[in-house]
Amino acid sequence: MPIDIAFLAIAEAQQLYHWLPAALELARRPDVRVSVLSPSDQILALIGSYDAEGSLHHIRLRRPLAGPDSLFRQPSRLATLLLNYATIARFPTLVTTEISSAWLRRVPGFRSRMILIKHGAGDREGGYKKRHADFDLTLVAGEKDRRRMIDRGLCTPDTVAVGGYPKFELKAERQRFFPDDRPVLLYNPHFDPALSSWVKHGPEMLATLESLEGWNVIIAPHTKMARNVPPIASSAPHIRIDMGSRHSIDMSYTVIADVYLGDVSSQVYEFLIQPRPCIFLNLDHRDASSETFAHWRLGQVIERADALPDALSRANDLQPTYVAAQKAAMQQSIDLSPVPASQRQADLILNFAKSPA
Repeated sequence: MPIDIAFLAIAEAQQLYHWLPAALELARRPDVRVSVLSPSDQILALIGSYDAEGSLHHIRLRRPLAGPDSLFRQPSRLATLLLNYATIARFPTLVTTEISSAWLRRVPGFRSRMILIKHGAGDREGGYKKRHADFDLTLVAGEKDRRRMIDRGLCTPDTVAVGGYPKFELKAERQRFFPDDRPVLLYNPHFDPALSSWVKHGPEMLATLESLEGWNVIIAPHTKMARNVPPIASSAPHIRIDMGSRHSIDMSYTVIADVYLGDVSSQVYEFLIQPRPCIFLNLDHRDASSETFAHWRLGQVIERADALPDALSRANDLQPTYVAAQKAAMQQSIDLSPVPASQRQADLILNFAKSPA
């Protein structure tokens, strides 16, 4: 009998990059059957675009009433779980990247064992919730998250393991987004209204970016931000705005950008797979000493939008002073082992699935 492992794809599209490489790797293993469960035809199609051999078994879950199918707007996760409980609960091992699935534990008789792949590698405190403790095994990108999960009592040393960052294995090829060769600035504001540089300061940020000379600018916020703010629009020819597309989630922009501009998004660590200049926005004059802002030590921090041109003019000259810190932060945040993360995650998942309950 094959070992049945199911991946729950009930979150938005950006999360699938953190589990899909491991799922594809597991599907190549002998005597393993990998199923992908999703209420979204769009999500299943995106998954299929990376699975030319058709090695994954797609199961289309029943969809709660929730408007049109979209990569970035999925129906209520809780409603999806409850509506499809019988289908989901028949799998002995469930893998997910979102913590809403922990609600399954509350259903009497639920016996599946659950593995969480923690998506992202950022520093924001919002990445640590009580429901993280409800999983039997948690896979994290690097030692930083392993230590924090244990320190917060969300895992024990036996229930959390470092598996690396498989998204790097699916990163997009380099491509051109502008007709000229001016350097590219990637602005990546976060969705959290309490921490985002855009939610409170959007007009002044846009005015500053529109006035930049000698730069091309990509404005690509976290895809969740589109739910909370009006669409960003600009007629400036040097600005490209992406409020949610495949390019915004497959590293198309972090691969080609010359400078990263942001606040608290974990995408900074995707950008720093290759050390490059970073500029961080502290427009609300926050105390940057907490762990939430640990990445602000990896580049210039500015407290006014109109300070950006001067920061950009200094960026290349200052970059050598940040390289060592950037490499050290990456080493702690994302374990870049010679063994691909997809293989490491697959080994951890398969060993767990084979172990006694």
